[in-house]
This record gives sequence, C-alpha cells and structure tokens, in this order.
Amino acid sequence: MKVDGASRPPTVAKAASHPRRVALKSVALPNEHGAWGFLLEPALLGLVLAPAWAGLLVVVSATAALLAQHPLSLALADRRRGREYPRTRLARAFALGYGAAALLALAAALTILGRLDVLLPVLLAVPLALVQLGYDARNRGRELVSELAGASAIGALAAVVAMAGGWSLPWALLLWLVLAARTMPSIVYVRARLRLETGRPADRGAVLGSHVAALALVIALAAFGFLPLLTVGAFVVLLVRAALGVSRWRRPTKATFIGFREMGFGLLVVAATAAGFLLGV
Repeated sequence: MKVDGASRPPTVAKAASHPRRVALKSVALPNEHGAWGFLLEPALLGLVLAPAWAGLLVVVSATAALLAQHPLSLALADRRRGREYPRTRLARAFALGYGAAALLALAAALTILGRLDVLLPVLLAVPLALVQLGYDARNRGRELVSELAGASAIGALAAVVAMAGGWSLPWALLLWLVLAARTMPSIVYVRARLRLETGRPADRGAVLGSHVAALALVIALAAFGFLPLLTVGAFVVLLVRAALGVSRWRRPTKATFIGFREMGFGLLVVAATAAGFLLGV
C-alpha cells in the first residue's frame, strides 16, 4: 500500500492512538531493593534508642521521600532527553504524591516537636541526595559515587529520629557516622563480590582498605567513650566477612543471597550498637 503524507499504515496509526501501557510497579516502586535495607537500618537504630511518635512520623516521611526518588529520577531523565513518554506523566504524578506525603508526615512531626533543629541533619544530607539524583537523571545511578552518596544520605535518618526522641545534635550525628562507616565499605564489598562471582577482576585492596579504615574509626571512637564496644565487635565481623568474601576460599553465591546477607550484617551493626548504648557495653 502506498504511503503518503496524509495516510499511514493501519498498524502505525493504531500504535500512535493506543500507546503501550506502562506497568505501575515499574514507575511507583524503586528497582534497587538494597535501598530498603539502607532505610531500615537508620530507622530501627533511631527508634530503638530514642522512641517517640515524632520520630516514627519522620520515618514515614523518609519512606515516602525514598519512594519519590525513583519516579522523580524517571521524570527528570525524560525531561533531559526532551521527550514525553507514556510513563513521564505517571512518574510526575507519583513523585508529587509521594512528595506530598513526605511533607505532610514531616510537618506533623515538627508540629509535635514544636522546633526545627531536628532538620539540621537533613540539611547536611541534601548535597549527598542531590549527587545521587543527578547521577540517576543521567542514567548513571549504578556508579560507585552515586551509590555511596545515596546510602550515606539515607543514614541521616538515624540522626533526625534520635533528635526527635531527645538526643542532642552531636550524639545524633554520631549514629549517622556509624551507619556511614557501615554502608560505604559494604557497598564497595558488594560491588567487588558481584564482579568476582561473574568472573571479572575486582579491587580487593579497596574492599579490605575501606573495612580496615571503618574499623579503625569505630575503635578510636570507642576508646574515647563515644561508642560501645559491641559496635567494635560488629565491625570486626564485617571485616572478617569482607576478607573471606573476596578471598579464594569464598563460596559461589547468587547475587540475591549476597544482598539479603548484607541486610543481615547491617542489622547486626544496628543491634550491637543499640544494645551497647542501652546496656552500657
């Protein structure tokens, strides 16, 4: 059939008038499941050590903000391309909805507290969050810098929740520091471990060096009485896990299992730190 400027094949016209459906889950939920572990750790640590209704509302706000990050990244990426895909409007709608929920929960928490100083850790975390968002908008969210910035930014939640429960800013920031020392070497380890599992070379020195540095940091803080000894013990476990995980004696492991196991190690750090503070050990 001849095609001129006034007519198109029926199949093309049908595709134009009936755009492909977009799966809601692919837009509404983040595809990085590890982010939930990084959210769970500061939420639990803050709520266990400083339980308060305002702190719980802060966790709700952070969860909504985390949910907003994925559709916002999609919408920004589409805008950067100068295109309007079927998913674009949906992504904007989800980002606005999640953002509104985050603001409402945060406003409720601030109303209960009657003060704004609990937002200081958030201000410190904003540059890190913007770094990750910028990488995501350029479809580079899996790069090391992006993952380190995003995980570190989420850790600020522990400080905000702790302050909402009555902790002072310096001690609240200490919790954030502990979580950063846990998550950053773990990201380096997981990336290296996944490369080794697929037969690619990995920087074992970076893995071990980052874990040794993290352990040295918590040892120094514990020596001056800022952290419990149980936290040091948990970081020793992390170092041993990393050393074995990148050694020739490691066992072949699926990526999914590696991710769930890392979540378990993160909860170990949270449990040890919380128990150490509560029991004075």
